[in-house]
Amino acid sequence: MFRQRLIAPGPVEISPEVRLALAGPQIHHRTNEAREVLMKARAQLKLVFGLPESWEAPLILTSSGTGAFEAALLNLLAPGSEVVSLAAGKFGERWADMARAFGFVVHERRQTWGQAIPADWAREMLMANPNAKALLVTHSETSTGVLHDLEAIARVTREVLPNCLIIADAITSLGMSEIRPGDWGLDAVVSGSQKAVGAPPGLGFLALSPRAVEIVTTLESSTRPYYFDLRRELKSQPNGETAATPAINLIQGLVVALTPLELEIQNRGLEAVWHEKKTMNDALLAAAIACGCSSFAEVVSPACVTLVPPAPVKGKDLVKALLARGARAQGGQDAIKDDICRISFMGHFDRYDCLAFAGLLEDSLADLGIKFARGAGVAAAWRVLESL
Repeated sequence: MFRQRLIAPGPVEISPEVRLALAGPQIHHRTNEAREVLMKARAQLKLVFGLPESWEAPLILTSSGTGAFEAALLNLLAPGSEVVSLAAGKFGERWADMARAFGFVVHERRQTWGQAIPADWAREMLMANPNAKALLVTHSETSTGVLHDLEAIARVTREVLPNCLIIADAITSLGMSEIRPGDWGLDAVVSGSQKAVGAPPGLGFLALSPRAVEIVTTLESSTRPYYFDLRRELKSQPNGETAATPAINLIQGLVVALTPLELEIQNRGLEAVWHEKKTMNDALLAAAIACGCSSFAEVVSPACVTLVPPAPVKGKDLVKALLARGARAQGGQDAIKDDICRISFMGHFDRYDCLAFAGLLEDSLADLGIKFARGAGVAAAWRVLESL
């Protein structure tokens, strides 16, 4: 009998405190209690996003991160607008597909899965398409475990087309990796509740720059949505209201999930949070390499390790072996669905969970007949974790 562990890159393990909050009495969403909850969650998210004072607190939408990205597209771009998309995985490609679905003219460049997007691609694509109104880019590509250099991509965008909006998917990088929306000149930053903040799925987050807010409130568009009309949200949410019925129970859980993260940021700063998450991810990767695995990702995201076991074992075999011991990881997607095993320490994990998982990984690899020195994975993880 094994304790069940959720080690997939979303949804993630949530804390007992969050589970308890979700089990509380139902409250009405048009009450002072609910207003206080929404305003508290938005203030906490502003800290986690690292937003400048001049930015509005992030909007909270009852949707996944995909819904928040859709809201950004439809509220920031006029019908028929040209956009540039830089993609290197399933989710980067999703944003291009979404833009096409709404009739935008998409100029897309795709990188080989597992490799990082060069910042110069932004220069080349924007120079070739000077009428582009937005650049779509993913920071941490969950499908491949690659972290793209969003800062460099944004800097090049600002150099080539200063007025081009930068719409960034930070769904798995928020709270895990350095991201500075104000300093980097981003315009719309999207994330979701089921990743690093450690809450259940069902909430999308959207941070908008002052420039983006102005566009949202003035854009004349025949494709502006009704449910995702951000003009209504920008009027309502600063007062603790939402335009439609929110998932108020999830927002209550979100506040509880964000509270320890808020305290950590206030006491030690965002940099300390990013360092701890990266170190735990590095420890996991070190343990796997010590047992004969390799990384699929060229530049490893702190949000996810994508493991390639030694041949002839496949990633799908490792996923099954881990599940047999109670740990639910995740395989790849599309063409690489059988090749990799994706593991994440987003959510409710600490350094000791990391050490325990190194042992669990050793057992699972041994179950598959892979030969290595037992204890090597745990020792490798501990050497990395000693820096915390």
